[in-house]
Amino acid sequence: MSRRYPIIVVTGSSGAGTSTVKTTFDTIFRREGVTAAVIEGDAFHRYTRPEMKQAIALAERESRNFSHFSPDANEWAELEQQYRAYGETGRCKTRFYLHNEAEAAPYGQEPGTFTPWVQTPVDTDLLFYEGLHGCVKTDKVDLTRHVDLKIGVVPIINLEWIQKIHRDTKSRGYSKEAVADTILRRMHDYVHYICPQFAETDINFQRVPVVDTSNPFIARDIPTAGESMTVIRFKNPRGIDFPYLLSMIGDSFMSRANTIVVPGGKMDLAMQLILTPMILRLMEIRRAQMQ
Repeated sequence: MSRRYPIIVVTGSSGAGTSTVKTTFDTIFRREGVTAAVIEGDAFHRYTRPEMKQAIALAERESRNFSHFSPDANEWAELEQQYRAYGETGRCKTRFYLHNEAEAAPYGQEPGTFTPWVQTPVDTDLLFYEGLHGCVKTDKVDLTRHVDLKIGVVPIINLEWIQKIHRDTKSRGYSKEAVADTILRRMHDYVHYICPQFAETDINFQRVPVVDTSNPFIARDIPTAGESMTVIRFKNPRGIDFPYLLSMIGDSFMSRANTIVVPGGKMDLAMQLILTPMILRLMEIRRAQMQ
């Protein structure tokens, strides 16, 4: 953690909706005049798309578990080094993973490749990470110790799969069968490297549909926000003004002493009410340290 150069992380599985949550943070940053350096989790994959296909094929021949969630497929030590660098100096390195033709065209590169490493801009107020592994903690790395605010985005698993299937088939050109194979291949690593992060996060936002999602592989539509509730769990509820939140968010209620449930359509409002004071507090501490 760094009082001068704080780090905020939004972490969640593929298809969980972390990019949607990033939009809410962008709104808060813009409204409150906060300048964020941004790094994406995909930048810290180890392999390009062709290399990843070869690595998966090799793992299958060797009857070895391997996926995008695996330690060997990611540069977690490099990510920890960038967290540390930002916390100490206010700058770090990042790059982009180019998912498709539209993203790759401006760089003159092929989809499934990385842009060169570059330094984040000077004079930023905080570092914002969004991706798969922002709060990984193993016997070799501990990303959590560098992070000031840790957010988990955790829809129930069938909804997560529906969102992933729709995104990967519509935006990335994969077949449903290919996406299903990916989900199955990742399951071991999902259990061991994705789920444990949500015991480390300060706040988890979990969207729960109130429509039937029992077979995600035949779902024609993603359940809408209006067809969902959002469960918000605080690791440490001390200092959270639950009466205020209940009064501001209609039809919300508390299910446990550290958990508030809000209508899915009001998730963005809930996030802004909860996260804005936390971000402003980080900025207050930063300004005091910079004087």
